Amino acid sequence: MQRHKLVLAVLCGLALTTSMPTKANAQADKIQSAKAFKRQITTTVSAEYLLYLPHDYDQKKSKRWPLILFLHGAGERGTNVWTVAVHGPPKIVKAKPDFQFIVVSPQCPTGQTWNNDTIMALLDEITAKYKVDKSRVYLTGLSMGGFGSWSLATSHPERFAAVAPICGGGDPIRILLADKQRLEILKSLPIWAFHGAKDNVVKLERSEQMVNAFKKIGNDVKLTVYPEAGHDSWTEAYNNPELYEWFLQHSRPQK
Repeated sequence: MQRHKLVLAVLCGLALTTSMPTKANAQADKIQSAKAFKRQITTTVSAEYLLYLPHDYDQKKSKRWPLILFLHGAGERGTNVWTVAVHGPPKIVKAKPDFQFIVVSPQCPTGQTWNNDTIMALLDEITAKYKVDKSRVYLTGLSMGGFGSWSLATSHPERFAAVAPICGGGDPIRILLADKQRLEILKSLPIWAFHGAKDNVVKLERSEQMVNAFKKIGNDVKLTVYPEAGHDSWTEAYNNPELYEWFLQHSRPQK
């Protein structure tokens, strides 16, 4: 008999709980109403950038070239676009004039961080204006640019064939809460992240959080940790020829 009373009490409690929102909503309807909002807005974006074209770009008239989009760190922000070439691919091409990628390296203004709309507008401009193989567009960035790379990878995964964020971080919730269609694209996006184990500017945990989030959705993401590197894990990463070979192993079919 005691067990029956307990079950009855639980059922009554559940009934009371499930009925409460209905009464609350009915009361709320008297003081507020549901509305919808829609408005079209336009935004003008701009950016200075460095552009590298392979040395035989003009000779190979029909060739479509792979492209690397590079996002610099916070220290290269400003109004002198040539400061962007102190690290990463725009530095590499000065020593390797036979580099077989188009390289686009925008500059972020002082006091700002990477804006996805600006970068995507620039990418649209470049792919329309130059002989870019749209199935082989690669994204990479360091530090603040690593954060920008993770952000673009999660917001526009369909645009990139592979992504290499270096000593950055991001918002894993955007991965874990993605809708079904975006989730399938995120699962198939090749990612190779890099970080220094002794980084005291952006902790290794920031890369690990993003890598773990991608692994949870079934992405075969890679993480290379340099055990003796501090914040500068980019020099070793960008000097590694395997990174560029890895890029070229991947392409994204175009619809």
